[in-house]
Amino acid sequence: MYDVVLTATGVFTPEHSISNDELVEAFNAYADLQNAEHADAIAAGDKEPVPHSSAEFIVAASGIHSRFVMTKDGILDPTRMYPRYPERSDEEPSMMAEIGMKAANKALDRAGVAGSEIDLILCAASNMERAYPAMAVEIQQLLGAGGMAFDMNVACSSATFGIQTAADMIRAGSVRRALVISPEITSGHLEWRDRDCHFIFGDVATAVLLERDEGQDGWKVVSTKCATQFSNNIRNNNGFLRPTRDAMDDRRDMRFMQNGRKVFKEVLPLVSAHIADHMESNGITAEDIGVLWLHQANKSMNDYIGKKVLGRTPTAEEQPNILQDYANTSSAGSIIAFDKYSRDRIADTLGVICSFGAGYSVGSVILRRK
Repeated sequence: MYDVVLTATGVFTPEHSISNDELVEAFNAYADLQNAEHADAIAAGDKEPVPHSSAEFIVAASGIHSRFVMTKDGILDPTRMYPRYPERSDEEPSMMAEIGMKAANKALDRAGVAGSEIDLILCAASNMERAYPAMAVEIQQLLGAGGMAFDMNVACSSATFGIQTAADMIRAGSVRRALVISPEITSGHLEWRDRDCHFIFGDVATAVLLERDEGQDGWKVVSTKCATQFSNNIRNNNGFLRPTRDAMDDRRDMRFMQNGRKVFKEVLPLVSAHIADHMESNGITAEDIGVLWLHQANKSMNDYIGKKVLGRTPTAEEQPNILQDYANTSSAGSIIAFDKYSRDRIADTLGVICSFGAGYSVGSVILRRK
């Protein structure tokens, strides 16, 4: 068995961003159009009006102030309210592969590792641009990597599940170096016309480089733990069977759906207990933990989990947040937090990367700074 070290991460951030004010202006214009179109039904009590959103509501509900997106085109159009991506030919790199490659190259450059030295690529994300060929295999070709590549989807926990999978393969000697790449184009599956969720997601791509420990600088992977428990409270019913259904119109369930109150109530104790059990099984106490890089879904959720795990309110250094700038980027969120708030940590610092979401799923990675 070999030890595993996380030697580098990389983040690709799109050039476009949308502030809460911009988002609210477009959404409220959409609401006014809908309410005018259905004025008679609303007056008769047969249809509920679409309520306005506000920047204050978004911050109070989530802690989000802005989000990065691949394009603004279409999202802020009250007559459309979803992004417009130009179609690419089969000979061009796909969107996910392209941004995944950009994140991966940043991680490789930091570690001084060539793409040809990678033995395993996992594309771990909440939605795949296509069913096959695997996105990971396309990224493998773009990077000039060898070995093997395959896709993983455990929704918002994909990156941590990918880290456990790659780390286990390195420990066993199956591979020497692995990249876990999470290209999250969440703007494509968000329902921008739903007041309760139109502000939640943003686009990004992250990459995590894991290597057999041969004395490199980085973070030793002390332990990994993943768990799942089925729930319908976060769901997306889109997929290859969609054209087989008679109801082909704009079905709401084909985009992101969640029962937010149930998710909040059920996920928080699940995640808190998961991290506590993981720490206990490794003989680690709250006093030993220097930093928590949590899934960036909701500030209130992170504040609750951080307090439960540490037994007190964490400082900003102990529980860094990037949610306010990036919004929820699904599986990539905890990796962005790690990327931005890990390199200045002193030797022997213990930290936990944790992500959680649809499934329900929860994955945690305990790391020690070398």
